[in-house]
Amino acid sequence: MEQPSQTRSPTDFLNSVIGRRVLVKLNSGVDYKGVLACLDGYMNIALEQTEEWVNGQLKNRYGDAFIRGNNCYTSAPTRLACHRTA
Repeated sequence: MEQPSQTRSPTDFLNSVIGRRVLVKLNSGVDYKGVLACLDGYMNIALEQTEEWVNGQLKNRYGDAFIRGNNCYTSAPTRLACHRTA
């Protein structure tokens, strides 16, 4: 007999990607790639080893970056702007 699939909350998902490389898409169209260091209840994001990408081109590298949560792009309530990268 199959076990029912476990439902994971957004908090569970976000906790599982802390310490991993993520892609953060902003409302402005700029993308930031880096290691997710932490985030808070307002979806403010701290990244390490951060790269700034504009129109598919690497523009800057930063050690640490802080991104305000209200700048993050979401396309639908069930989809998050933080995506795992390879």
